[in-house]
Amino acid sequence: MTTILNIRSMLWLAFFAAIILAWAMMYMMAVDMDLDLFGRPGEMGARMAAMDPRMPMDMPMARFGPLFSMWAIMMAAMMFPTLVPTLRSYEDLINNADGSRAGWIGVLAGYFVVWVAFAAVITGVQLALLYGGVVDMLGIAKSVWVSSALLIVVGLFQFTRIKEVCHGVCHAPMMYFLGHWKTGFRGGLRMGLGLGAFCVGCCWGFMALGFVGGVMSLLWMGLATLFMIFEKLPSVGHLVTKPLGVLLVFGGIALPVWAAF
Repeated sequence: MTTILNIRSMLWLAFFAAIILAWAMMYMMAVDMDLDLFGRPGEMGARMAAMDPRMPMDMPMARFGPLFSMWAIMMAAMMFPTLVPTLRSYEDLINNADGSRAGWIGVLAGYFVVWVAFAAVITGVQLALLYGGVVDMLGIAKSVWVSSALLIVVGLFQFTRIKEVCHGVCHAPMMYFLGHWKTGFRGGLRMGLGLGAFCVGCCWGFMALGFVGGVMSLLWMGLATLFMIFEKLPSVGHLVTKPLGVLLVFGGIALPVWAAF
């Protein structure tokens, strides 16, 4: 029993250490790029933002590899905290069914694999927007109308059937486990991949909102993570989805007006 408890403690400690490390890395990246917590650039950051990605010089944020690494680390920093209720639900099945620590690790691995795949997709999107002149080198939309449209689209998505279905799975992972139960690491991996897919369907909009204030804005990252955690809490998750959609739509409508003054 003591050995089992030690393994459990070590896994949870490693999990939370990974979250802290991911946030620390994002903070160091922001400092290196001369950005404040709002993602606003200082003198050096402003020069970086104004660079043309077509210039014949090495610009990491205009290349897939470095940009993908940044997004993958960001996925760990933002999405691992939202997985805590899901991992706790799986732990209940370790005690009451035939779940295992290997399955627990599998769920975590499968979930992260899906979000790393999403990181690759959104990296391609950011590069396309960068070379298309829609966002600058820091991932900030150059037009207030683009930011406004993103806020409205993501806000309206909160009211769609897709959001409702995906959020239902994220909000009640135990039901997913019971309906798709597989044992061992491979079983946990398969369930983690499925849960990760539903989570992407639920939360992709929060990632897209990074283009509003800058994908390296630690404030945006923190607020988005907090909202996603609230959405997944069993007691309040179903209460925050639509009010947040209203706030986002209102923000999208108000942004051009605010920017005009």
